[in-house]
Amino acid sequence: MSMYFDYAATTPLHPKALEAMMPFLTDNFANPSSAYTPAREARKAIDAARKQVACAIGAQPEEIFFVGSGTEADNWAIYGILEAQKKKGNHMIISAVEHHGVLYTCRHLEKQGYGVTYLPVDSEGFVSPEAVRGAIQPDTVLVSVILANNEVGTIQPLKAISEITKAAGIPLHTDAVQAVGHIPVDVNALGVDVLSMSAHKFYGPKGIGAQYIRKGTPILPLLRGGAQERGRRAGTEDVAGIVGMATALTVATKEIAAEASRLTGLRDRLINELLSIPHTRLNGSRDNRLPGNVNVSFSFIEGESLLLHLDMQGCQASTGSACSSGALEPSHVLTAMGISHELTNGAIRFSLGRDTTEDDIIKLVEIVTKSVGRLRELSPLYDDYLKKG
Repeated sequence: MSMYFDYAATTPLHPKALEAMMPFLTDNFANPSSAYTPAREARKAIDAARKQVACAIGAQPEEIFFVGSGTEADNWAIYGILEAQKKKGNHMIISAVEHHGVLYTCRHLEKQGYGVTYLPVDSEGFVSPEAVRGAIQPDTVLVSVILANNEVGTIQPLKAISEITKAAGIPLHTDAVQAVGHIPVDVNALGVDVLSMSAHKFYGPKGIGAQYIRKGTPILPLLRGGAQERGRRAGTEDVAGIVGMATALTVATKEIAAEASRLTGLRDRLINELLSIPHTRLNGSRDNRLPGNVNVSFSFIEGESLLLHLDMQGCQASTGSACSSGALEPSHVLTAMGISHELTNGAIRFSLGRDTTEDDIIKLVEIVTKSVGRLRELSPLYDDYLKKG
């Protein structure tokens, strides 16, 4: 029987989201920018969805813009804000543990002559608000700090950071792709100016996301063409995707307290059981982490090898970010946290979700324990360790 432990990579589509999408995948396929009746119905559905998404994060409907993915939203935040403020400066500040949608975009811009400061993190993956303050320059026009890390689940002190950026008059963007729908997210409580999210992380469809842009934030469009999304994001809207996203987020928001509590209990049990395996390390904060995130390193083995062992026994997990699957370079997140090369290579991320049960945790621990034992028997590193006592 298959057991899925990779909800951080993607989630199954919620039945209610699929039900809400079906009319716009079948009978009403009209372009919402047209003037006839079916098109007007599609437009009404988008307007209603915009209100739902705004309500879920404490925003106003006119501050929500639909996009194609979290990565597009990240890119729009960076390029759009930089272009809007190019007369003021070309320096930005990001954390060293950003998702690749932010990290690789900034690395590319750095090659084009933009200034980028990469904020260090501590051993648990936290950014220091004072480090943000110290990195601000006269030409700084953007700060971007991920809300909840996609690999280790650490939740950043965004409120404290936003107080610093607000006082300096610098827009603050956060990639909240892993956070929205899983922990309470209120844009006003956080104090952020731009927030990116993606539907398939909270049981919505793939290929649709949203961007929150606080009124008055200087930002230009990333995609130009038609007048969709009030002229801020060109391209015919994915009506079915938008409706599915809003429905999934509404359901997730209603259930967020109960589900977070349930997953936290399962998460903590899994952490405790895995740490009972000798030479195992928890990566990220012990408590201030996403409810369903467990990232651990096993000494003396390769994470990829363990992943294959688990897959053959029906357990799907990840060695880190799904966006970097197949990459040969070690995790930039774990490296930034000061974790050794050996432990970085032995890292596995288990992410739990709505269908994860206590029985799944018991079975997973049994399989992992046996698999780690087998792999260590074949490991020359472990053999050397034993010989050295």
